[in-house]
Amino acid sequence: MLRILIKAFLGLLMRVLFRPRVEGMEHIPADGPVIVAGNHLTFIDSMFLSLVVKRQVYFIGKDEYVTGKGVKGRLMAWFFSNIGGMIPVDRDGGRGGVAALMTGKRVLEEGKVFGIYPEGTRSPDGRLYRGRTGVARLAMMTGAPVVPFAMVGTEKIQPTGAGMPHIARFTVRFGKPLSFARYEGMERDRYVLRSVADEVMSEIMRLSGQEYVDVYASKVKEAA
Repeated sequence: MLRILIKAFLGLLMRVLFRPRVEGMEHIPADGPVIVAGNHLTFIDSMFLSLVVKRQVYFIGKDEYVTGKGVKGRLMAWFFSNIGGMIPVDRDGGRGGVAALMTGKRVLEEGKVFGIYPEGTRSPDGRLYRGRTGVARLAMMTGAPVVPFAMVGTEKIQPTGAGMPHIARFTVRFGKPLSFARYEGMERDRYVLRSVADEVMSEIMRLSGQEYVDVYASKVKEAA
């Protein structure tokens, strides 16, 4: 109950300060498992998405998001531990990827909402990058629908390297649920996985209006 009240208060504060536009909220089912998959412009995307969606959204996050130091770190840790639905998982290496996938599968099997950023990391330059196939595996393993979403304008609120957020409007757009039931039992087929991931990214691109780059964002960051 306390979580609901705090989330309602923070949601009201967000609406007063940032006046978000929310489009397509009706596409998120009122109950049952659902994957919400979107672009990732800045750190606060997860915070705003958690406050916009009425149902609790669960994410996979880095350990430091819930073990932060200093005032900012403690505030982040408090939000993600109590409001944001962040599940800390060590994602480094192959085992980390499997752990994240299995955690998402468990969340969906419990009939909850699982949030994922198919790009795997924040965009380094505001463009939309190639999606990884984790979202496809989850959809095919669980049968959960995928609701694509786009965050528009959040990079103006929390630019890379900025401290305190800037006051600016942003938009969250949700698209119609995507079903991949036709691929049941084919989650080991890499061509099918690639096709499903690309379909999800195509919808995210349509919603966000971003320029698409067919390489992984992590590769661009490594080369920088």
